[in-house]
Amino acid sequence: MDSLFYVMAIMGCGDGSMGCQQARVEQVQYRSIAQCQAAMPAALARNSDIDFPVVSASCRATGMPMASTKARAQHG
Repeated sequence: MDSLFYVMAIMGCGDGSMGCQQARVEQVQYRSIAQCQAAMPAALARNSDIDFPVVSASCRATGMPMASTKARAQHG
């Protein structure tokens, strides 16, 4: 089973997208880079309260296994 998934980092940047730094990481985990990228517009709208002139997002792969919602329900 492939344990690779993607998360979206919300970045705060100075004018002209310079000096970007990670401000938040969305809690949603995506199975593909395409799914992550498709979710960017909504994620940027949710995170418009970040105090930077420019807010952007970046999808990043990570190798930590995804927890299934069934497993969370059993342990919650």
